[in-house]
Amino acid sequence: MAPPLFIRLNEGDGVVIARAALPAGTEVAGVTTLARVPPGHKVAVRAHAPGEAIRRYGQIIGFATQPIAPGEHVHVHNCAMGDFARDYAWGVDARPTAYIDQAAHFMGIRRPDGRVATRNYIGILTSVNCSAHVAQLVADAFRKSPLRGDDPLADYPHVDGVVALTHKTGCGMTQKEPLALLRRTLGGYARHPNFAAVIVLGLGCEVNQLGGLLAEQKLAGRLRSMDIQEMGGTRKTAEAGIAFVREALADANRVTRESVPASHLTVALQCGGSDGYSGITANPALGAASDLLVRHGGTVILSETPETYGAEHLLTRRATSREVGEKLVGLMRWWEDYTRREGAEMNANPSPGNKAGGLTTILEKSLGAMAKAGSTNLVDVVAYAEEVTQRGFVFMDTPGYDPVAATGQVAGGANLVCFTTGRGSVFGCKPAPSIKLATNTPMFRRMEEDMDINCGTIADGDEDVAACGERIFAAMLRVASGERTKSESYDFGADEFAPWTLGATM
Repeated sequence: MAPPLFIRLNEGDGVVIARAALPAGTEVAGVTTLARVPPGHKVAVRAHAPGEAIRRYGQIIGFATQPIAPGEHVHVHNCAMGDFARDYAWGVDARPTAYIDQAAHFMGIRRPDGRVATRNYIGILTSVNCSAHVAQLVADAFRKSPLRGDDPLADYPHVDGVVALTHKTGCGMTQKEPLALLRRTLGGYARHPNFAAVIVLGLGCEVNQLGGLLAEQKLAGRLRSMDIQEMGGTRKTAEAGIAFVREALADANRVTRESVPASHLTVALQCGGSDGYSGITANPALGAASDLLVRHGGTVILSETPETYGAEHLLTRRATSREVGEKLVGLMRWWEDYTRREGAEMNANPSPGNKAGGLTTILEKSLGAMAKAGSTNLVDVVAYAEEVTQRGFVFMDTPGYDPVAATGQVAGGANLVCFTTGRGSVFGCKPAPSIKLATNTPMFRRMEEDMDINCGTIADGDEDVAACGERIFAAMLRVASGERTKSESYDFGADEFAPWTLGATM
């Protein structure tokens, strides 16, 4: 039997979601559509007076800006943001985690310090944009060339690659929070278990001096560093960097994979190019997979603070303590002040693509986005790129912009990324592999070469959220064991390195 033309998420909702495009005059949920409603968009199932709250998921997603009749398309033309009281109810929904006795395993790479890697790269980091090109010259020496037909890493089958992660800052910046944040990000990457060896290249005269970076992040003795000015210029530095990588390759290639518990997995939860299906299919399915991973002893990191705004009161209810919950609410107050200071507003997100896909306000987007974190307890709230030390569900403060958010999560220790998308984001995040989850079947079929898993099966009526979550969890274990993702097949992940830039550029 064909699934219904609409999706009702909560009996108390004033809207339902179009499963497919609905022409005017279509009967859905006891009303008749008054105009064409695109797929993933909302249809009013009862009248709303101006100023009345509009609910989806049983939660407020906005307020009517004009009278809304039953059967009318509900979107930006008649629904907008508004203030409303939130009941934080600190920890009332926190429950003991039902851990699984026989933990799942994957084939990981155990490092000498006991940490476990999912990939085995050699990394080239830069202290400043001025050393970016030299870093690329070093990495390019080990890149397979379709023109030359050679593969410099052919003799090192256990090395996943040599990657240069460059950025646009490091100088002309204020030396308090902006510099500390950049150094924390670079330090997290330098220590990442997915790097077998790391070299950091500087220019020599930048604000982010290598000596200060190494001392502040306690990296001295852990990696090789070089200043271009001290080395004698571009050629000499590049040659020295290439020599270092050649020395490191033999040791890096000696790794072997072994069976390790899933507790060694730390997964970054990301969404980008979201649509009206994101909060119905891929995000809750990823949430089900997140719950499975946490029950197996692993860790998930939810981020994108502006895309949690308006739904934070649902997370504070799951906090293990009032202190943890108040840290999350404090982030929301910081972002409110930050956007005011910058002449912006929190509802500047959703993006144009999100709105085309059916998302009207940040409240609606946030309620769907937070579903990626499942239902387990919120055990900690950490700063951008801060090391994640607690196991379970952790929240990290990041912007909503995907590359910046994922960069912070990987700096914090994520060794795998799961990325949901409805519009079709293409993305990678070296050195962590990225699994792409499609929210709807038409996009999956259109972009199958970029998508790893189709969660549109839920909207199609072919699968429920729990079953899709089990498929995602199984894929996490396979990819962590070495199975390549679609984004890895295109070598995504270096250009997407994007540390959060704060403060003035001087």
